[in-house]
Amino acid sequence: RFRCGGRSLVLQINKDDVTALHCKVVCLIQNGSFKEALSVIHTHTKVLTSDSITFEKAYCEYRLNRIENALKTIQSASQQTDKLKELHGQVLYRLERYDDCLAVYRDLIRNSQDDYEEERKTNLSAVVAAQSTWDKVEPEDLGLQEATYELCYNAACALIGQGRLNEAMKNLQKAEDLCRQSLSEDSDVTEEDIEAELAIIHGQMAYIMQLQGRTEDALQLYNQIIKLKPTDVGLIAVIANNIITINKDQNVFDSKKKVKLTNAEGVEHKLSKKQLQAIEFNKALLAMYTNQADQCRKLSASLQSQNPEHLLPVLIQAAQLCREKQHAKAIELLQDFAEQSPADSAQIKLTMAQLKIAQGSVTKACIILRSIEELKHKPGMVSALVTMYSHEEDIDSAIEVFTQAIQWYQEYQPKSPVHLSLIREAANFKLKYGRKKEAISDLEELWKQNPKDIHTLAQLISAYSLVDPEKAKVLSKHLPSSDTMSLKVDVDVLENSPGATYVRKKGKLPKNYDPKVTPDPERWLPMRERSYYRGRKKGKKKDPIGKGTQGATTAGTSELDASKTASSPPTSPRPGSITAASSAATSNMIPPRHQKPAGAAATKKKQQQKKKKGGKGGW
Repeated sequence: RFRCGGRSLVLQINKDDVTALHCKVVCLIQNGSFKEALSVIHTHTKVLTSDSITFEKAYCEYRLNRIENALKTIQSASQQTDKLKELHGQVLYRLERYDDCLAVYRDLIRNSQDDYEEERKTNLSAVVAAQSTWDKVEPEDLGLQEATYELCYNAACALIGQGRLNEAMKNLQKAEDLCRQSLSEDSDVTEEDIEAELAIIHGQMAYIMQLQGRTEDALQLYNQIIKLKPTDVGLIAVIANNIITINKDQNVFDSKKKVKLTNAEGVEHKLSKKQLQAIEFNKALLAMYTNQADQCRKLSASLQSQNPEHLLPVLIQAAQLCREKQHAKAIELLQDFAEQSPADSAQIKLTMAQLKIAQGSVTKACIILRSIEELKHKPGMVSALVTMYSHEEDIDSAIEVFTQAIQWYQEYQPKSPVHLSLIREAANFKLKYGRKKEAISDLEELWKQNPKDIHTLAQLISAYSLVDPEKAKVLSKHLPSSDTMSLKVDVDVLENSPGATYVRKKGKLPKNYDPKVTPDPERWLPMRERSYYRGRKKGKKKDPIGKGTQGATTAGTSELDASKTASSPPTSPRPGSITAASSAATSNMIPPRHQKPAGAAATKKKQQQKKKKGGKGGW
């Protein structure tokens, strides 16, 4: 402060004093007054030459987020000092020029000998992590000892970029331990300070949980971090965005609150371009899920103009059209984009096929899928097409799909596992639909590749049996003999083994069974078919006089019995109309359990006994 005041007096005497002006610029930077410092530099350009003030100028531009200007200022310097190189590395990192940034830090570490080596190594590891995460570059082993929690954290980020999530989680746990240990050594640091410092580590842990499908655990940890109200607006924005992705089309009220956190001032300077892009895409999706159609169209159109090479804004627009039942317009939109962006045509056509399926146009969906040249021979695509054609009962087209895929592998990857697998599936499919003649060539190819495959040989013989019986006989000679195929099995041991799931039980013997007497050999035949059957004695049937009410006759009883008339079953309905017939029958009749036939007290008593016997809950 004394020096600053001293220089101020000097400038009052001589306003162009170089040393005093330089000191004033440094003081303004120390106070965070970067605009004022830059104003002093621009005002005194004749006095403050570029070489003497380059670092301060570039630093002010960097802190004011004028990153491109800062880079030009650094590159204009006649001599690259160590402090300019340090700033150069920071600028390149912000510009996401990671390869150039890596070269700068390597040079600094190799040629510098001071107390800032640990900080440079931390920055170097951050660059490697960014390459792994955003550029999907395999990170090289730099031999950095993970002695600090910053280095552990950066190593975890690099592992996440490679998809090695379990290893990354272990690194984050180690980073947390080192952070607690490091901060607890300072008596002035409170538990709240430690938790605030750990927020970024815990945020990355929650992200790993989310990637692993542990969304409830991730959500809980994300919300805990937000409650701490960390000062890092970039961290809050990322966490809020990740919560929105977990909510999706559910809990939209919470998502609306969280989206405000992504709009905080300065967020755009804290995150990478891909992070900012993802946040904007999610805003458009949230507008769609909250039925803000106009807002969704506005956001997605803006995103498409800003990212003309990106497919997602177009997909969002198509999805919005589908929500408005405008499927034809959605397909037209996708078709136009496919023509403009051939690189994305495969993904667009997959989406178009999905829309056709949603409309019930399965055959048209198949046509679209078969037009994707780079995918039509893939096993997954073959499987999908065959399934869809089978659903449409178009067996010829399904076989054609198999044939074309097999021909591709025959030309480019002959005898590969995928090639032989497709031949096998094609043969099985043809046999399933009775196309034995067409399956023969496939089966012969498979048997040729593996002559010991008895199953394939058996299928081949079966196929030839209907087409060329003589050929089937010739091939049968290759089957193993019956002796080699026979199985010597002890049935009793098998039935008594712990793994047996079914054992035949012996029938219950009659009460008068006498083991000394030989059973009747004809006991299994019906009585009338036995040799000793003499027929029934013929007698005259008598009318059951006196069995009913006075004057009653048997002939009219069934016709006058109301219970028999009401409970007689309806005629069998036509196939395909069971539900309608049943509802028609039951809607106009009294349920059987409510019937009370007149003069049938004994029957009523019998029914009640029968109902009791059935147990609880019976009908």
